[in-house]
Amino acid sequence: QVQLVESGGGLVQTGGSLRLSCAASGIIFSINDMGWYRQAPGKQRELVATISSGGSTDYADSVKGRFTISRDNAKNTVYLQMNSLKPEDTAVYYCNSRVVSLITGDFWGQGTQVTVSS
Repeated sequence: QVQLVESGGGLVQTGGSLRLSCAASGIIFSINDMGWYRQAPGKQRELVATISSGGSTDYADSVKGRFTISRDNAKNTVYLQMNSLKPEDTAVYYCNSRVVSLITGDFWGQGTQVTVSS
């Protein structure tokens, strides 16, 4: 009943930029925290950034100063602007949203690949 669809991944050179988007659709009464996670090959999924419904943000130390998370509540969409990308940022990026719906819970997108070449 709730779907999260990500877009914006791709291949970029070191130092480049990408902007990820994640739109939630379905039966949505409200959305609390929204966030981005990533999983590199052979590694566990890790938190990249989160943003509350009021706009408070939190970032992993590894991306502070380079990534910016934002949201458009009217569009139920969360964004991740990634600048100064490094090869170690290569991963599948997943969005996550805590959605108040017929069933309230955490919903995940399908993931989008980000590859940073050296």
